[in-house]
Amino acid sequence: MIALENIVKKYGPTVAVDGVSLTVAQGEIFGLVGPDGAGKTSIIRILTGILAPTAGRLSVLGAANPEDVKDRLGYVPQKFSLYGDLTVMENIRVLGALYGQGAAEIEQRAAAILAFTNLLPFKDRLADNLSGGMKQKLALAAGLMHRPQLFFLDEPTTGVDPVSRREFWQMLYRLNKEGTTVFVSTPYMDEAELCTRVAFMHNGRIVACDSPQGLRRAYPHKVLELATAEKSIKNLLAGCRLLDINPFGDKYHLVADDAAAATAEVGAALAAVGVPVASLAEVPPTLEDVFVALASEVA
Repeated sequence: MIALENIVKKYGPTVAVDGVSLTVAQGEIFGLVGPDGAGKTSIIRILTGILAPTAGRLSVLGAANPEDVKDRLGYVPQKFSLYGDLTVMENIRVLGALYGQGAAEIEQRAAAILAFTNLLPFKDRLADNLSGGMKQKLALAAGLMHRPQLFFLDEPTTGVDPVSRREFWQMLYRLNKEGTTVFVSTPYMDEAELCTRVAFMHNGRIVACDSPQGLRRAYPHKVLELATAEKSIKNLLAGCRLLDINPFGDKYHLVADDAAAATAEVGAALAAVGVPVASLAEVPPTLEDVFVALASEVA
């Protein structure tokens, strides 16, 4: 479905994409993850034909130029780009007309898509009056009007509440089961876990690409999860043989090579200063642990 070979994108002297190569197979939900400025949006814009690469070769649905297959591509940009002064249904009708659909086909397809995205009860509401989550569902609905084979979404749930995020991903899974290949960028590790494969971008390069399970298996260290009310953990554990200390919700993830030795050292260090420990145990690494380590390696 997608093949990139040594793709480079420069904006003047700035290299946004630096020699990226990857492939995406039919039926995948492929996730692109990385910090702001990593090059994720540039990759999606190149794949959808919005930008031309500075160098390298690409193939999208067998075409070297995505413009040649745009009628088979769907795209939800990072920023909501539909018409705020039109209703939900009016926006859908405009998109259907732009794709050359007749009035009867538009009405039939719109009803089905709005039902699929749970927007049918809001079809007469102005887009500007929708919540953030509903706006993204409308963008999803608009992108589906022409039944794309390959669907691109650029951080579609950023700023959306957790319930709407979950509903949005449920819809992506349903689309995927119906045969749509999905290419999505996301800053959320829990969303990356839902992808069949994930590529981690940093400074314009892909530094790792595998299934979420494969990335976790390749993690070379041990992770201890520490629960304590103490906030100055880094200072208190400065003498312990730890590779990293990262906040993880209301706990801490401590990275070490020897879990048993690190557990003993951490317990002794905190006991020596009278810091109570609610729990301290080895846990499997999460994708967040993996990506923190990858970002540190290439920083």
